[in-house]
Amino acid sequence: MELKTLSKDNADWVARHLVAAALFVDDDPETANQHALSAARRAGRVGVVRETAAITAYRLGDFATALRELRTYRRISGRNDQLPMMVDCERGLGRPERALELGRSVERSALETPVQVELAIAMSGARLDLGNPTAALGELEIPQLDPSTAYTWSPALYSAYAATLEELGRQDEADEWWARVDRAAAALAEIADDNAWETVDVVEETLEVEEHGDAGDDDADGLGADDVATDELDGDDESAVDLDDDLDDDTSAADEPGEIDDDNPRDVDGSAAG
Repeated sequence: MELKTLSKDNADWVARHLVAAALFVDDDPETANQHALSAARRAGRVGVVRETAAITAYRLGDFATALRELRTYRRISGRNDQLPMMVDCERGLGRPERALELGRSVERSALETPVQVELAIAMSGARLDLGNPTAALGELEIPQLDPSTAYTWSPALYSAYAATLEELGRQDEADEWWARVDRAAAALAEIADDNAWETVDVVEETLEVEEHGDAGDDDADGLGADDVATDELDGDDESAVDLDDDLDDDTSAADEPGEIDDDNPRDVDGSAAG
């Protein structure tokens, strides 16, 4: 069941709550969670709604609710993209052994690359919970632990690796990886700032297409070593920055809440509107 299967009014109402949840999740997770729950009252069998409810509950530290919602999301959608969060929820509930078992229940190669990285970090944390930093380090030694190229998930992976090295008393190596964290984050931020100023002119034209013609390939300008590169890693395309390594180195529809107040999105049920 997706939003498009709802009536137009319901779909619009649910979508507005999901947008509000996304807006508040970082700064006010409690309000975000209330918006997610309001959406779930009308669209409890929509995967993205249950996923949003799980994420907001997770941000509140309500790991039992988050895990329950994630299981429902997984069952509805058939996706494993939130497996790392499920593993973290088991950790938050004080069950690191179950966290490891859950993380091993899915073939890693079947996951998208960013999810593989998140899972490695969560599994490493479970190993640390069990007092085994050596095994925790091993969980992080994956192909994506590449100091030469920064992807969006690289700073988190580097940070986890550095922290685990510190747990092992290998401070000099940890310092090198902490420096890589800063360097990768700065490079990614610079690229993000550059891209924010890019504009694209859209021109509508009427094209005459030959019925049996072959479409030509568009030529693209080559990128230098210091430019942004789109690389393929484990079958997934990720925007990346090249780095020189020169360091010193189940709910159904129930009570219908009121309308959301457009002028005050914190008023989840519309009680303050008017």
